[in-house]
Amino acid sequence: MNNIREKKAFQMNGFLFLLIELILLGAGLILIFGMENLALGITCIAVVLICANGFGLIQPNEAHVLTFFGRYVGTIRNDGFYWTNPLVGRKKLSLRVRNFHSDKIKVNDADGNPIVIGAVIVWRVVDTAKAVFDVENFSAFVDVQSETAIRTLASRYPYDSHEEGNPSLRGAPEDVVETLREELQERLEIAGVEVLEARISHLAYAPEIAQAMLRRQQAQAVVAARKQIVEGAMGMVKMALQELEQQGVVELDEERKAAMVNNLLVALVSEGETTPVINTGSLYS
Repeated sequence: MNNIREKKAFQMNGFLFLLIELILLGAGLILIFGMENLALGITCIAVVLICANGFGLIQPNEAHVLTFFGRYVGTIRNDGFYWTNPLVGRKKLSLRVRNFHSDKIKVNDADGNPIVIGAVIVWRVVDTAKAVFDVENFSAFVDVQSETAIRTLASRYPYDSHEEGNPSLRGAPEDVVETLREELQERLEIAGVEVLEARISHLAYAPEIAQAMLRRQQAQAVVAARKQIVEGAMGMVKMALQELEQQGVVELDEERKAAMVNNLLVALVSEGETTPVINTGSLYS
């Protein structure tokens, strides 16, 4: 495949060339009706008619891709009224920012769980030559490659990570979308397209496993909360024992320390209100 890159095409100020056209037209009419030089007058009129096809108008964020007998000769990006070679072919191309909102795609994640995922891709054309000549239809190309990249991304990450430090679709959204953007940019480079932003718009487990996964998430949340509560309670017990020893309030042997730790942990970790029991006797009686 030919490696075509965008280049600037020849163009002139349209209003300046329109003035030249009017002068030639006036001169041709004078020569024809004045019977001074009929052949020259007809030539001037013919030149005016041929050159009139070279005028064009470009709106902001628009480009005209020019070809001359099948050969790419350049692109005009400057908005306004212009004149160029009247024999060139022109293809209008929008340079505006566009959105692609993918369908909700069902795919297996890295753990093999079926998930439903969708994304929004923000893109624009930056190389008009590649967009027109290197792919059949650059807009359809963006749609297909975007869905392919989303499927690849979903199969690369798990929906939710069970180990701390491992990225997941739900747990590391910024890393995931950056990976998606880079994947898309690599795929769409051939079409002269720049990916401005890629965001996941929908992420969920497939309906057939949604309830089971919800119960697993709830269980994981309970375990994590219990772990944090126990760690906090252990810190408080350790601090209480150290304070008692440092201030000399009471001397505790290993068995009394074990009993105190047990009582404190029960009081701190218990979900309900604890009922204190006052011991008036000896621990060893």
